Amino acid sequence: MAHTNQIIYNPENKQQIEFLQTAKDTNGAMLEMISTYGPFSTRPPSHYHPYQSEDFLVMEGELTVQLGRGIKTLKKGDAIHISQNEPHAMWNNGSEKAVINWKVQPALDTEYMFENACNIAIKNIHNKRKTTIIQKIMLARKYKNMFRLAKPSYSLQQIIFWLITPLTLKADFDRITYSD
Repeated sequence: MAHTNQIIYNPENKQQIEFLQTAKDTNGAMLEMISTYGPFSTRPPSHYHPYQSEDFLVMEGELTVQLGRGIKTLKKGDAIHISQNEPHAMWNNGSEKAVINWKVQPALDTEYMFENACNIAIKNIHNKRKTTIIQKIMLARKYKNMFRLAKPSYSLQQIIFWLITPLTLKADFDRITYSD
């Protein structure tokens, strides 16, 4: 369970998140974080949030932002608002770390999505493997109210999730049954 001042780190995308205000702190209205992207962090897939908006303020370094088909670089002091359903992606394309104040409204279960993604990445790094497509699909399916890929269409994503359900159920069973 996320809490104020908790810090999590995802070694796969080189992103650290410090929770400043959690859903519990704001009665679900907002999740506020400090996100630190390591140099040349991984570019995430273009995605959108069907029920949430986001606000970003660059506090240090530079943040590369893809909005639709356009790409721009935000520098210290720059801010951007991302409306719900607006496809976007953000990463650090520079050689210095980027530190961002990041607010998500409403919070929903976003902090748990980040915790789960980080835990999967840490476990996989420990086991010397990358996060599998099945693990990513399981996360996307579980947190579909907070995160959806911009492509393929959400309808097609639902069909794909349905088709691979037997594989994800086996992955769940394997994770529960066997320990490392």
